Amino acid sequence: MDKTVSTDTPLHTRTEFSFTVDAPFDQVAPLFGADEERKWAPDWNPRFIYPIPAHDQRGMVFTVPKGQFTSLWVNTAFDLAAGHIHYVYWVNETMTTLIDIHLMRISGQKTGVSVVYERTALVPEANEHVQHFAEEDAGAGKEWGDAINSYFAKLRTAGPQK
Repeated sequence: MDKTVSTDTPLHTRTEFSFTVDAPFDQVAPLFGADEERKWAPDWNPRFIYPIPAHDQRGMVFTVPKGQFTSLWVNTAFDLAAGHIHYVYWVNETMTTLIDIHLMRISGQKTGVSVVYERTALVPEANEHVQHFAEEDAGAGKEWGDAINSYFAKLRTAGPQK
């Protein structure tokens, strides 16, 4: 990725990553809903606006505070059977982000996950911010894969729940 950030026009970035989860598709897919993600992402704490009480579904709306910013998120696709989840979020006067997630059945006990982040600065002054996030996105595949696989490893260690 080019480290030079133009200040003339708003920056647009696209980052893709993939990873494999050692668990069945039907157990993995729901974990990409905003509410269910709390199970494997300890710092993830969305504040639901719709629906109340929080429930993962197409059209959910929530906010996420991060540092000095609060982002407004909308889910535009939540099709667990097809393995497609899509989010759009907006940070006031800074950037928009599209997150497109596709899950694939690799085997009975393995699920492939492919993620595309597209970020767009809303003003040229936000280009450095967008560039910073795009650089973080590049390492997210390993981070997400490790976190979800760790979650499933803990479940297997704990054994069946009564």
